[in-house]
Amino acid sequence: MKYRLSRQHVVDMCQTMLERGYLKATEGNVSVRIPGHQLYAVTPSNYDYDKMRVEDICIVDFNGKHVPDPGGAGGLIPSIECGMHANVYRERPDVNAIVHTHQPYASALAFLRKPIPALTDEQVRFLGKEVAIIDYAPSGTGFLAKNVQKKVASGDNAFIIANHGVVALGTDPGRAVFNMALLEKVSIAYLMALTSEAGKVYTIPDTIREIAFSKLRKDEKRIAAQITEAVEPIRVADDEEPPTSSAVETPEEFATSAELGYSISEYLDVDDTLRRLKALVAQPLRGLRHDALLDVLNYFDTKCTASKEITERAKKLIPGGVQHNLAFNYPFPLAVDKAEGAYLTDRDGNVYIDFLQAGGPTILGSNYGPVNERVAEVIKESGPVTGLFHEYELKLAEIINRYMPHIEMYRSLGSGTEAVMAAVRAARAHTGKKMVIKVGGAYHGWSDTMVYGLRVPGSYRMNAKGIPFGATGRTREAFPHDLGALKRKLMENRLRGGTAAVVVEPLGPESGTRPVPKDFNASVRKLCDEFGALLIFDEVVTGFRTGLGGAAGYFGVTPDLTVFGKAVSGGYPMAGGVGGRADVMAVFGSGLDGKHGAHIQVGGTLSANPLSCAAGYFAIQEMARTNAPVIAGKAGDRLTRGLQKLIDKYGLPYVAYNQGSIVHLESSGVLMLDMRNPVKLFKENKGRKKLMEQMGAAYAAHGIITLAGSRMYTSMADTDDVIDDALARFDQVFAQVEGV
Repeated sequence: MKYRLSRQHVVDMCQTMLERGYLKATEGNVSVRIPGHQLYAVTPSNYDYDKMRVEDICIVDFNGKHVPDPGGAGGLIPSIECGMHANVYRERPDVNAIVHTHQPYASALAFLRKPIPALTDEQVRFLGKEVAIIDYAPSGTGFLAKNVQKKVASGDNAFIIANHGVVALGTDPGRAVFNMALLEKVSIAYLMALTSEAGKVYTIPDTIREIAFSKLRKDEKRIAAQITEAVEPIRVADDEEPPTSSAVETPEEFATSAELGYSISEYLDVDDTLRRLKALVAQPLRGLRHDALLDVLNYFDTKCTASKEITERAKKLIPGGVQHNLAFNYPFPLAVDKAEGAYLTDRDGNVYIDFLQAGGPTILGSNYGPVNERVAEVIKESGPVTGLFHEYELKLAEIINRYMPHIEMYRSLGSGTEAVMAAVRAARAHTGKKMVIKVGGAYHGWSDTMVYGLRVPGSYRMNAKGIPFGATGRTREAFPHDLGALKRKLMENRLRGGTAAVVVEPLGPESGTRPVPKDFNASVRKLCDEFGALLIFDEVVTGFRTGLGGAAGYFGVTPDLTVFGKAVSGGYPMAGGVGGRADVMAVFGSGLDGKHGAHIQVGGTLSANPLSCAAGYFAIQEMARTNAPVIAGKAGDRLTRGLQKLIDKYGLPYVAYNQGSIVHLESSGVLMLDMRNPVKLFKENKGRKKLMEQMGAAYAAHGIITLAGSRMYTSMADTDDVIDDALARFDQVFAQVEGV
């Protein structure tokens, strides 16, 4: 049955009003707007409310035309007042539910044709400046529907229909019922006042009335914007077969990266995705209901006491209480004792579905046994570090080259940040040029050179506290997707001695938070060739997660240098390195191999240690054997499709999309803000960030760990059952969003 949730809302409203005595037998009618459609669900004509079922509710379009469906109301026809409901929904986008009844006290005023003036603050705050009289017209006629439409344009939420009954409007079903109850309460009081001392009924001061009504209108405009600024949601048919990882075939031994395939089964429609993200940012915030947020906070206070205790102790010795940004969670960090496969267990014994996966590196799933066992064998012999050469340094370089032939040489380092630093230094040494260009909003580690235009495009040095101007003096940024701006920067730099390198995340800044068109990287490659700059791919996240060939293999674009991190050691520490063209990589060997030429200093006692290199080698070997990146990508497809279906179900403005096993769920769109609209950035950044944190807390309270409440990494451990369980939990969270 289609639109079950909206139909259920109608039935629930009817049951509530029956219990309170506002409905009797078959009189009156109730409707609820169907989110994202020009449709509403309404009670059938001449049908006993006490016996009404979900399947009895009718569907009507905004022209007042009945839309029968096989699984719905069957032979039942909608209320004769369906034209009136349609007119209200067209006129008032903030209205999501309508109640029309013949309740006794308000109906008495309908016979007196006496409007209710502003008697109390509460009345004006929720019902409007007055409860006006709508001119008489016969029931079920177009005349009555037009009369109602004219009056509701005022912004009031309750009306008396002359010689007929009353109508109450609400921003959601609960509010419509509340307004109906408030109308009856006010009607009783007004009738008693009239009969006690006619002509001596006092109203609240006009100034108070205007203040209360302005608050009402502000709420209505906010809710209306969620409708008028929205785009039609992605439709997922009820009978659509969801993607499944069981369809992934076991690869043959020694298969190439191309034969193994990639996690991205179909590249997303970038234009449509950006259109949806811009619509999300254009709308008011849409977060949890206040009572739901209190339940979330109560979960942390009562179920996560051990986490709170240890992180409070940590604040005394660790700045902020945690060592890594990923661990900063609202309202406080969770302390994890166990990680295995698709799950995390915290110190209190709470179990969570793990879509953080340590920030992305554990494509095989957390704490993967077969890799652990083989690494333990190596470490048993050599220990974690020797200070001298170890065979797994070579084995790791060989297996990377096997699946990524454009990595002709590889140098291990300690982290992605170190690898970016080394790549930039190598580019400058090789080219003899000094300028570096990055895409605004991207994160390339915390080195002095790259903390520029961080997360917010156009922000330049906004986050560069503690970094001298000279460190970023030769760094520039171009706005995401703006090839014209990039070319202009390259031309400007040519006058300053030239550009050494352009650094990009191949999926887009922040792991595709601003996804790039599929031909973007090829276009950047051409510009780099035209201006003699090296192209550096930051594959800290996408390396191996996109596929064994990386994003470079997926897009068919060969960078000069590639930065690795996270996944290159399969989740083990000291995860980082840089590789690429042999002639460029030669600058790392100068002074060591006796050759002359540019000589750059990079290093680290723990770089290329046996523990990390063996872990990386075995992890990549296992990813190839199991085809883990493709399996993880299918899990990402299934999760994304399910989220899109839930977003449509609840009529939310949220945006869900994925690039293989990297899944984005945007509820606030905070990372879409930039310095092209600084007023909006500074006005809304804090609120949108807070909403993202609250949603992340809500997911956690329902057993799902995400990255900052807006990004998820799937792994080979995420079976269809795990994903379906996660979707059931997301369903519970979305049901608690304001206005649902």
